[in-house]
Amino acid sequence: MSNRYGEWLKAQREAAGLTQQELANAAIMTRSHISHIEGGRRIPSEEDAQRLDKALDTRNVLSSFRPQDDGVLANYFGAARHLEQQATTIREFALSFIPGILQTEAYARAVLGMAFPPVSDEERDRAVVARLDRSQILTDAKAPVVWALLDESVLRRPIGGRSVMAEQITHVVRLVEAGRIRAHVLPFSLGFHPLLESMLTLMWFEDQPPVAYSEGVRMGKLHDSPSVVEELLGRYDLALSDALPLNESLAVLRAAAKDYGHHG
Repeated sequence: MSNRYGEWLKAQREAAGLTQQELANAAIMTRSHISHIEGGRRIPSEEDAQRLDKALDTRNVLSSFRPQDDGVLANYFGAARHLEQQATTIREFALSFIPGILQTEAYARAVLGMAFPPVSDEERDRAVVARLDRSQILTDAKAPVVWALLDESVLRRPIGGRSVMAEQITHVVRLVEAGRIRAHVLPFSLGFHPLLESMLTLMWFEDQPPVAYSEGVRMGKLHDSPSVVEELLGRYDLALSDALPLNESLAVLRAAAKDYGHHG
């Protein structure tokens, strides 16, 4: 994704002799949000762009040439991954795979080894290391707070084989038992639910607005429009309200792990 917009904003800020904090104060934003826009990691909302134009006396340039938030990134997870490392709260919905931050090495290797077109062993190994590096955010005992909402299909499709699935689901169970995450299962018996279209990640931060990230085949969208994030949060809440309670979800997870183990 080109960052000409962020670079131009930085040039105008520096030409005005303002620090990021001073511009943030004038535009009623946070310094970190200014930093993310300048770095190409965030697209300002229309309201933010208008306030930046006013603070920098750039007429309507920042508003008129604001990148369209189609959210389709060339490296479509790059920006979301960066934000994931800063989040204080993460809520995941998984439709097909265990969420990346919860994956074991064997499961990640199986998923990434199914890439099409096929990748070399070296490329796959680099991707596995990068995915496992994401899970390091769980080494802190408390932050970020993580909820995982799992469609039952995630548990029933034996990716990597039965032993890999047994290990993977057991890993999720242990994280729940340790109180590090919450996990809820959306059972097949529910039928339709509001998140059936794609996977979804919601993220909150200490000093910037929340964002959502959705993903499909060869496509990822990072949403930071307040109205869109609110709509997606509403969908998540509706689906969560129909999910199995924590204890029942744990029972389903344990039973699935046991079944895979018995048939390994």
